[in-house]
Amino acid sequence: MTTIAVVSAGLSEPSSTRLLADRLGEATVAALAAPSPPGLPGGAAHVRHVDLRPLAHEITDAMLTGFAAPALSAATATVVEADAVVFVTPIFTAGVSGLAKSFLDVLDKDSLADMPVLLGATGGTARHSLAIDHALRPVFAYLRAAVVPTGVFAATDDWGSAGDSAALDGRIRRAGDDLAWAIRASRRTPQTADALPVTADFQTMLGGLGRQAARS
Repeated sequence: MTTIAVVSAGLSEPSSTRLLADRLGEATVAALAAPSPPGLPGGAAHVRHVDLRPLAHEITDAMLTGFAAPALSAATATVVEADAVVFVTPIFTAGVSGLAKSFLDVLDKDSLADMPVLLGATGGTARHSLAIDHALRPVFAYLRAAVVPTGVFAATDDWGSAGDSAALDGRIRRAGDDLAWAIRASRRTPQTADALPVTADFQTMLGGLGRQAARS
């Protein structure tokens, strides 16, 4: 069964970021359940949610120490071991939230290679709508993820009138179709978080340099 990790970096409860993330995950599951082209996989899929808000302190600690606490380790494993990722962040001052970026910073740089990824963002005004392309997409390009062309930005007004909601619904369906296609065509091999390279913390590296100097 296909597993989709839905990551939400929303800071409030309830959160429009979580709402958009949920709907993008649901759209992908529905698209995968539809008949697939001959020779391409489809069928059942399930979603696993990763909310970053409860992990904020652990993410900060990991940034400072290089070590992940158990809840953060479980969250990163959910993302790394998934078949695809939906990643949605709020936009502040034309950039992604610090919480979202910090979570990406604590991931191993090779952990999302070839991972099918759908990007989404929320903001108070449509003036932030290009933030996905100029602030978020380059980060996933660096991580060598297979980001789908359609990103979904939802401003406050998109949740209001019937016309705006209908337009948002259409973008969500299109994005779900894109991610389903990327999952079917993915060349990513299954991974387990334990199999990822372990990066030594700075103190350990300094200790190694000290021992090397003592021997010389």
